[in-house]
Amino acid sequence: MELRRRFEGLTTAHLADACVRARLQVRCAPAGTRAATPGERVAGRALPAQHVGSVDVFLEAFAGSEPGDVLVVDNQGRLDESCVGDLVAIEAATAGIGGIVIWGLHRDTADLAAIGLPVFSLGSIPTGPLSVHSRPDDALECATVGPWTITREDLVFGDEDGVLFVPASEAEEVFRLAGSIRDTEHRQAGLIRGGTTLRQQVRFDEFLRKRAENPSLTFREHLRAVGGAVEE
Repeated sequence: MELRRRFEGLTTAHLADACVRARLQVRCAPAGTRAATPGERVAGRALPAQHVGSVDVFLEAFAGSEPGDVLVVDNQGRLDESCVGDLVAIEAATAGIGGIVIWGLHRDTADLAAIGLPVFSLGSIPTGPLSVHSRPDDALECATVGPWTITREDLVFGDEDGVLFVPASEAEEVFRLAGSIRDTEHRQAGLIRGGTTLRQQVRFDEFLRKRAENPSLTFREHLRAVGGAVEE
């Protein structure tokens, strides 16, 4: 609950920029990962589960979950089957799960909207699991999402832009930086609406002059010098 409250005034973009500033890897779910119901947001500790064709792995994960955890489902990014539908979502909501993120597809979209549990995936397809495979020993310890390995040591954040994973140990610093970035952007946007262009705010003419003298000067270096960082 506290994590969701802290995320309310931020976006995944703010958190991603904060990760860059904190020199952390920016671990986003693959592009195209979106909420089944537009506008949904999610924030919570990762509850990994590797899908091998049966829902029992989810039921076992729920048995060891804590309120607000976000089920992170590894279905290897498959686009030929779904692995989460209405029954899993209802069971998850009953167990106190805060949301579901799938590296793969979902189904029962209309029912998911009625249940109200945030579900993020690569999209939907009518068919359910097409086969059952042997279950790995670490099925409940980690989940692969795109190039990233997600564990219980990670936090999950999702909104209209997609899904981002942040190490729980770095959360305080990331939130602090994200809040600063948000405030700077809001201030700059307000100045633009008031007639002061972004070019004026970041002294862009000065940057062009300095770059002419020193071609190796980057815009980010200039922004750091003038305190107008908008890129990191």
